[in-house]
Amino acid sequence: MKNLMNKRHSVLTAFVAAAISLVGVAPVAFASNDDSSKGAATSSRSFPKANIVKRNIFAESTSTDVEGDADWGGIESLDVPQTKSQAEKDAEAAQAAAEQAQREAEAAAQAQAQASRSADRSSLSENSGVTTVTPPDGASVSSLLAFADQFVGKVPYLSGGTTPAGWDCSGFVQYVYAQMGVSLPRTSGAQATAGRAVGSLAEAQPGDIIANGSHAAIYVGNGMVINSQLRGTCYDPIAWVFPGSYSVRRIF
Repeated sequence: MKNLMNKRHSVLTAFVAAAISLVGVAPVAFASNDDSSKGAATSSRSFPKANIVKRNIFAESTSTDVEGDADWGGIESLDVPQTKSQAEKDAEAAQAAAEQAQREAEAAAQAQAQASRSADRSSLSENSGVTTVTPPDGASVSSLLAFADQFVGKVPYLSGGTTPAGWDCSGFVQYVYAQMGVSLPRTSGAQATAGRAVGSLAEAQPGDIIANGSHAAIYVGNGMVINSQLRGTCYDPIAWVFPGSYSVRRIF
C-alpha cells in the first residue's frame, strides 16, 4: 500500500514538472486562413521612408514663396504713429517762436525802410527846383563837377532812373558823363571797368569814377564823392558809401 502511494506521488510530481516546463516555452503564433484571424491586431509603418538625410534642421528659413500677384503690403505703407518727448516738443515750439519773431522783425525793418525812403523822396520833391538843366560850360573836369553840383539836394533817388526826374547811382554817373560827350555803361559793375585803372585812392583825381558791383560815384577830392543814394543826390565820404573794395577809373 505504501509502495502504491509512493508511485502515485512520483507520477504527480512528474506531471507537475512537465506542466511547469510547458509554461516556460514561448507561445508560437500560427497564421490561419480561416475567419478566426480577422480579430488579430496587426501593425505597419506609417511614415514614408526617408531617402535623403536632412541637415541643419534647426537653421532658420531665409526665404518664402509668395504668389506673384499677392499684395501683402510693405513696411513703406505702414502708418506707424511717431511720438516725441516733451523736451523735443518744447524745442520745436521755441524754434517756431524764434522764427516767427525773426520774420516779424524783418517785416518791420522793411516797412520802416520803405517809410524812410518815401519820406526822403517827398522831402526832395518838395525842395526840387530843377526845371531846366544848365549844360556844362566846357569839357574840363571843373565843368563836369559844376554841372553835377546843380542836382545836389534836388533830384531824388529812383531805382532804374537815368534822368533828372530821378536816378540811381549809376544812372546819375552815366547822365553826367553823357552831357560831357562820354558814353558809359549803364550799371555800376560795368562802370568799374570803364576808362583806365588808377592804382589807389591816393592817386585819384577829381572827375574819376569810384565804383564796384553795387555802387558808383564821381570823385570830387579830399576823400569825398558826389553820388545818388537813398537820400537823393548828395555829397558823401567814400568810407560811408564804399565800406568794401572799389575801383578807381579815370575817364578824362
